[in-house]
Amino acid sequence: QGRLVESGGGSVQAGGSLRLSCEFSEYTGSRYSLGWFRQTPGKEREMVAIIYSGGTNYRDSVKGRFTISQADAKITKITLYLQMNSLKPEDTAMYYCAAASGIWLYPPPIGAFVYWGQGTQVTVSS
Repeated sequence: QGRLVESGGGSVQAGGSLRLSCEFSEYTGSRYSLGWFRQTPGKEREMVAIIYSGGTNYRDSVKGRFTISQADAKITKITLYLQMNSLKPEDTAMYYCAAASGIWLYPPPIGAFVYWGQGTQVTVSS
């Protein structure tokens, strides 16, 4: 069973940058798609960026500002990153990393992500 732990959230002014990290431990060598999602109170969780077998996918509002990347897998750990530049107040949310098992040739839907971290808060002030 996988375990994910996020870090790197915080408060920043509009136009600033943050880098989120996520450690996916107990990595068994199986193939996974990894993603970043975010949620604000009263709203559904939404996809921010996904890295999968076919490439990467971003929600339109973050394209050109956010970059998802993945460190080389170790025996038992994968590290996932989300570099966020030119942050806007509307990016304020709890950010979660998640993992979906298997090989996906298209971006996996949110329902395919079965392993979730506890989240890290990102607050962008105007």
